[in-house]
Amino acid sequence: MTWQAFVPIFVTIFLAEIGDKTQLATMLFSSDASANRWLIFFAASAALVLAAGIGVLIGAQLERFVSVSSLKLIAGFGFIGIGLWTLLSR
Repeated sequence: MTWQAFVPIFVTIFLAEIGDKTQLATMLFSSDASANRWLIFFAASAALVLAAGIGVLIGAQLERFVSVSSLKLIAGFGFIGIGLWTLLSR
């Protein structure tokens, strides 16, 4: 994978993160008038970098045991399942 992969990875992750619970939690923390906005920014950034790092490490290990097409299929069904659960739960 080269730097050409940077743009689609960035765009995909950026769009997936907009409006999700992580961003909402970060907005909640920063809504406190006495909050240090830079501290919130750096703490949230560090947490996202760590979470992404864990994802990369686990993904690299999974690839050794499960084919990429199987991982895509499992992830796709997982996202559909979460979406259906979200739509149907009240």
